Amino acid sequence: MHRTAIGLVSMAALTLAGCGGPPGGPHGGAGLERGETLLQTSATGQAETKPDEANISVGVSSIGLTSEAATAANNQKINGVVGALKALGVAEADMQTQQLSVSRIGYGANRNKFEASNTITIRVRDVSKAGAAIQAATRAGANILSGPDLRVSDPEAANKGAYAAAYKTARARADAYAEAAGLKVVRVLVIRDGGVAAPPSPMLYESADMAVRQQAAPPPVFAGSDRSSVSVSVDFALAPK
Repeated sequence: MHRTAIGLVSMAALTLAGCGGPPGGPHGGAGLERGETLLQTSATGQAETKPDEANISVGVSSIGLTSEAATAANNQKINGVVGALKALGVAEADMQTQQLSVSRIGYGANRNKFEASNTITIRVRDVSKAGAAIQAATRAGANILSGPDLRVSDPEAANKGAYAAAYKTARARADAYAEAAGLKVVRVLVIRDGGVAAPPSPMLYESADMAVRQQAAPPPVFAGSDRSSVSVSVDFALAPK
């Protein structure tokens, strides 16, 4: 069996099947027929989707003379935060404890006192309500806040457009190479999924002074759009026109 390389251009490679092998049968591991040329292309595709949910971390930190006092005060406050979020429509199934801690303070005016903290992550399934959720939590006593982390609830569905775009780009590139070489694409041999690029880092919302937050309107949260990017590698069989 013999193959002769006839080109390597950009991200595509062309290989010409030699004269060995049985007539009319597959030639080598690539599945080429006699006289066909292997073209390997790689391409990427992108799609933009509007996020439809927001993850927000909210919590409470309290100081007490003893660990028990700090914990009791903190429990009361976090229960108030949870109640306010439930009243807004956030289901308990969309709340998850993120961190609990109790520690002795070793410096400053509160030295030798204890600090208790409790942070939960909530999922707001309507981005337009994310600002209201932040306001409700801070008004109820939350003094720890980060987010929102805006996400697409069904990323696989969102990536479908990117998959199609990636393949169309690979096919268009194959047609261009084939035309330049005086050949034509006769069939697809292999399609390799290159995966999805990592999503962008989440935005961070820092909590402001409590008195200001209690008087302010809900902070604006803009959904914008998330761009997903996928890659694909495709092997094409080319033949003379």
